[in-house]
Amino acid sequence: MSIDREPSASLTPFSGLTPDAVLDSLDAVGLRGDGRLLQLNSYENRVFQVFLEDGSVVVPKFYRPGRWSDEQILEEHAFATELAQAEVPVVAPLALVCDSDARMAIELSGHPPTLARSPAHRFAVSPRRAGRAPSLESMEQLEWIGRFIGRIHAVGSRQPFLHRLTLSVDLLGRSSRDWLLQSGMVPPDAEPGWLGVVDDCLLAAAEAFDRAGTLQHVRLHGDCHLNNVLWTDAGPHFVDLDDAMNGPAIQDLWMLLSGDKASYRHQIDALLRGYETMMNFDDRELGLIEALRTLRLIHHSAWLARRWDDPAFPAAFPWFGQAAYWQQQTQVLREQLNAMRTPGYIQTSS
Repeated sequence: MSIDREPSASLTPFSGLTPDAVLDSLDAVGLRGDGRLLQLNSYENRVFQVFLEDGSVVVPKFYRPGRWSDEQILEEHAFATELAQAEVPVVAPLALVCDSDARMAIELSGHPPTLARSPAHRFAVSPRRAGRAPSLESMEQLEWIGRFIGRIHAVGSRQPFLHRLTLSVDLLGRSSRDWLLQSGMVPPDAEPGWLGVVDDCLLAAAEAFDRAGTLQHVRLHGDCHLNNVLWTDAGPHFVDLDDAMNGPAIQDLWMLLSGDKASYRHQIDALLRGYETMMNFDDRELGLIEALRTLRLIHHSAWLARRWDDPAFPAAFPWFGQAAYWQQQTQVLREQLNAMRTPGYIQTSS
């Protein structure tokens, strides 16, 4: 998930980020690459795996200009560091040190300094952590993951984010709808049907939040899907807190559900068995799952539209914007509307 408060600062924000620029940036913080680097799968930012002369491997992340403020990035870094200090398996950024002999001048921010600013980009560096996707069919693995998400939220409940965003229907849904309408990306013949079901979905999502009432908000991972949970023999570890925000606990649980309604119930049971050994869970939040899924669908369309001037996006998502895409989205959102209107669509078996 990616949330913008303003458009990208450039139509080609990473055009100057050549392999030499990546290595020079790392050299400026005393991390000497041996010349080997691999670009990893990331559309929002640019992320690389870089081999160093000392034999270690690091992962620098170059932030998309105009998306987050320095304060928001540093809050993400501070949260990751706080989690790591609490022995929660989250990949935290490395503390950086300027190398006065390097050819590139940079500025460092943070306590300790974790954010570097070069003439063209801001970046952070983390150690490489390997792993594989967990199995959604393994209740043992889901319980283990739930236990560690509970530990993340126990730390996250200590204080709120001050600069990062707070999850809401307005943030994910209404602002995305409004941006898409203003962008002209929805074809005129598809707009009435799409807009009608989006408005109905946003109303149903708002009603779901109203029924849930006042819920505890904690600092969240924010984008806790399978690609951001790496499994090893020692258990899970969590990567990419780029979308960390304030919100209800269920936001970090529902994206780990897959399959039919029966599968959902078994999976959420397993996740919560682990979660509640570390953190209390408010069962009212279960009524938000389909609302959150719906908001993510609407927001994803807006994310693609916002990034369409970035050359990487038309190449990676050639189907976006075609009439068939909006017809398919309209149908999927109708199904989501039905799910939100079905009482007890997802609930635990307990």
